[in-house]
Amino acid sequence: NFDSDISSVGIDGCWQADSQRLLNEVMVEHFFRQGMLDVAEELCQESGLSVDPSQKEPFVELNRILEALKVRVLRPALEWAVSNREMLIAQNSSLEFKLHRLYFISLLMGGTTNQREALQYAKNFQPFALNHQKDIQVLMGSLVYLRQGIENSPYVHLLDANQWADICDIFTRDACALLGLSVESPLSVSFSAGCVALPALINIKAVIEQRQCTGVWNQKDELPIEVDLGKKCWYHSIFACPILRQQTTDNNPPMKLVCGHIISRDALNKMFNGSKLKCPYCPMEQSPGDAKQIFF
Repeated sequence: NFDSDISSVGIDGCWQADSQRLLNEVMVEHFFRQGMLDVAEELCQESGLSVDPSQKEPFVELNRILEALKVRVLRPALEWAVSNREMLIAQNSSLEFKLHRLYFISLLMGGTTNQREALQYAKNFQPFALNHQKDIQVLMGSLVYLRQGIENSPYVHLLDANQWADICDIFTRDACALLGLSVESPLSVSFSAGCVALPALINIKAVIEQRQCTGVWNQKDELPIEVDLGKKCWYHSIFACPILRQQTTDNNPPMKLVCGHIISRDALNKMFNGSKLKCPYCPMEQSPGDAKQIFF
């Protein structure tokens, strides 16, 4: 059942001008990623958002290549991979080899008619011989069965249709890495996380109102309870202070004591007495000034 009162879990004042502009930028990037350029441009016009044309061009090209891959046209992706070969090698990508492999397999599916062309095309495997020797040997061995058909040979696994979906995923991952982008749209990730967290937040909001608790949920960057979003949403380490039971922030970072135990800066400030601080986990006394900020 859809709860129409989901606005009750919002915090007044969270959507200031800067936040609204940031949300618009995220939405525009999402539409660019999806190839919905007209929708993105309409949003830019209505929101008064200025987007550099150079920001749009990479998404136009990537969507064009992905649409071609979905209909099993490899040429645009191959041309892109060749033009970006050095950067792909630098990130240990096997994209170009897998594209050449798929093209070679498409030639094999034509039987003996394409035998000469397949042999000629095999020259493209030469730069990848060191890292993909076994794969290349398998491809060359399959040529023996062209007359009877690859589908009737021990190499039938080469015709697995799932590899076309895999190449789309590999291309998206490597292309986004070259552009410095996450594979998934930030808007999609945020929306999915919100769908997971929303039921728990609605419940805790109801409990707060029922018990007439005040001041429990008034921080814009902090939730009143911990919501488990699953491992797929783990992007970086998060430290929760064992003393105050709060997640550390830029203004309240984790601090390492001389004894090696870690607490938040707010806990450190509340615990020291005069010039001495006694660790809450061991009997060591130390100076609060000896604590060091740590970064995960």
